[in-house]
Amino acid sequence: MKIIYSDFKNNEVKLKAENEDDVYTLSSVISAGDVIKGLCERKVKVGSGERAKSIKKTYLAEILAEKIDFDKNAFQLRVNGRILQEFEDIPKGSYQTIEVSEGSIITIKKEKFLSYHLQKLREASEGMKTKTLLVLFDRESALFALMKKSGYDVLLKMEGEVAKKRYEVKKPADFFSEIAKQMQEYSERRKITTIVLAGPAFWKDELMGKIKDSSLKKKIVYVTCNSVTESGINEILKSEELSKILKQERAAAENLLVENVLKEISKSGAVAYGEREVKEAIEQSNVKILVLTDKFFLKKGGEEAKNFDLLVKMCEQKRAEIHFISSEHEGGKKLDGLGGIAALLRYKSYS
Repeated sequence: MKIIYSDFKNNEVKLKAENEDDVYTLSSVISAGDVIKGLCERKVKVGSGERAKSIKKTYLAEILAEKIDFDKNAFQLRVNGRILQEFEDIPKGSYQTIEVSEGSIITIKKEKFLSYHLQKLREASEGMKTKTLLVLFDRESALFALMKKSGYDVLLKMEGEVAKKRYEVKKPADFFSEIAKQMQEYSERRKITTIVLAGPAFWKDELMGKIKDSSLKKKIVYVTCNSVTESGINEILKSEELSKILKQERAAAENLLVENVLKEISKSGAVAYGEREVKEAIEQSNVKILVLTDKFFLKKGGEEAKNFDLLVKMCEQKRAEIHFISSEHEGGKKLDGLGGIAALLRYKSYS
């Protein structure tokens, strides 16, 4: 994300969404009640009589946001609200949608930027500190995925030739060479800083023997997993082993947060989940860590969104940590199953 202009004393920032992750970040920064300025398209009628026709025109509009929708398939954010100032042939108070996608430039004005808003903008503008490639493999198949702030992208699935008959023996050397070659290519093309290699321990040495580039070897860390599938990826993302290795990777950290919540629930510990319980814990100043999904956050609108922002502000004033996590990966889905919001408490509540 590129910050073009910022004046946080007056709660205003102008920025450019440079990639899909930036659009995702803005979905949890923009709230109902914010003033959003950006380009939009609107159908207008030109001409009269038989020659009249509708055309699309592009305007620079300023709206008071009421509804925020994030399209996870198109990675597009739609902010709908009333136009604040009349211009050309568009009346003040009419509804307009500003669509935010990769390359969009918008200005955001808030009553108050909360600390978690500023943290998200800062992280997005600084970019990810590491670019991590996941390589899951065995002698039959390999799966390559790129870790993202909001989960992961599967890049490639490879299949190797293996023995089909009981007494037939085929060495997997050629297939492992192809895996090593693909790792090298992704490392150079995508400027990968860390490669997480996951597979059976007894095939690790075979694969490592095919990697000749010493600089590539230095990027590799090894973890175990049970399957070369997306379930295997989720297993890796929530493992404490990977969390220690990749502290900067958001997806792993988010999964671990949810696992901690589930662990506290399983032992009836210092935890609250669901909107009612969490709200009570916030009001009692008993929240140490607040965790909520983007899906939960985006459901809020109008006065409900303002009230929720006040609750988050109360958390911040009591020095609670606040974490927004993606509903796309396993941790987020589990948290959505608990209502989309949970809190690790300072002490166990008996109410």
